[in-house]
Amino acid sequence: MAHTHHAIKDIRKTKKRALRNKKVNVNVKKLRKDTRSAIEKNNKKRDDLLKETLKTLDKAVQRGIVKKNTAARYKSRLMKLYNKNK
Repeated sequence: MAHTHHAIKDIRKTKKRALRNKKVNVNVKKLRKDTRSAIEKNNKKRDDLLKETLKTLDKAVQRGIVKKNTAARYKSRLMKLYNKNK
């Protein structure tokens, strides 16, 4: 257990950040999954979902939640699937 005031505060901050990052990661995963299924089923809302997913991934990279190359890989795979099923 932390003893100093600063260490205790750091623990609180870490918990908040971890919770925020987890929310973003869960949202990104859900969007990727929904977009993939919409593209495969040729759903009409696939374009909007794809746009939202790419935007969310870019924001996550800016905030440092997702690594740049990981987001690039996700985006590349989604675009590849999208262009294949166009």
